[in-house]
Amino acid sequence: MSCAEEYTPQLRSRGYRMTPQRLAILHVLHHSGKHLTPAQIYEKASRELEGLTEPTVYRTLEFLAANGLARPAHMGNGHLAYEIARHEHHHLKCRTCGNEMEVEHAVLEKLYRQLESATGYLLTDGHITFFGICPNCQKGE
Repeated sequence: MSCAEEYTPQLRSRGYRMTPQRLAILHVLHHSGKHLTPAQIYEKASRELEGLTEPTVYRTLEFLAANGLARPAHMGNGHLAYEIARHEHHHLKCRTCGNEMEVEHAVLEKLYRQLESATGYLLTDGHITFFGICPNCQKGE
């Protein structure tokens, strides 16, 4: 299934159309398999779509995140990175080597419910990155 076939119906169901800019950015996110900064997304997407501007990438990423197609995350450098929104998950990131791994949301589900119960908040978004030292770096590899 192409990116257009996968994501166009999702946008249309929300009353939006698929633009070339949205498609190029979704294509980059879909095929990257990792978090990318807006600058990295711009670099890759501008190869696919001539005339794409960096401000358009930023606006489009905000739009895609607001509509559940992209997921922003704070990756520890003070800047947002984005990935395609496939499933609820979180990350563990090594402060030494930068390696990261996904953690299924189910692992933190109990904590989410406890937070809701203790605070009265209804948690609607949650993409958490935990930082530490991976097993290989702990061994000095």
